[in-house]
Amino acid sequence: MSLETKTDLNETTINKLQKLIRANIDSYNGFHESAEEIDDAQLTTLFKEIGDQRSAMASELQKFVEFNGKEAEDDGSVAAKTHRIWINIRSKINGGDPYVILIEAERGEDHIKAAYEEVLKETAGSAMNDLLTDQYAAVKAGHDKIRDLRDAYKNK
Repeated sequence: MSLETKTDLNETTINKLQKLIRANIDSYNGFHESAEEIDDAQLTTLFKEIGDQRSAMASELQKFVEFNGKEAEDDGSVAAKTHRIWINIRSKINGGDPYVILIEAERGEDHIKAAYEEVLKETAGSAMNDLLTDQYAAVKAGHDKIRDLRDAYKNK
């Protein structure tokens, strides 16, 4: 078996990168749509920043998939689209209440964080491990920030 490099990834690694690309696109879409629904300028800015970070992470992963001669994912999942519709409905019912939207944002953050944890375990030792570890640290920081904000808004 030859040693995997970033320009010669095995099929398993490529499939896992595709999963993370979808998760990052889902996160981007979720944050940007939530930014439109929320009635809080500070959170709108934060949601757009985190969304843009996730878009950049998806682009970075797409490059490695394409380096390996595969067509990179460029669309999110059906489940995430359904979740965004749910966020939209809940926010309209609750008048853009930041707490309600933060609950849903944290749910999305739980999903992407779990996806990274699973992929890191399944691709341990991969040529992509350093990049995935860096991206996971950014995801975890975003997750924790959303969780902490949710807790802060709960007490308002």
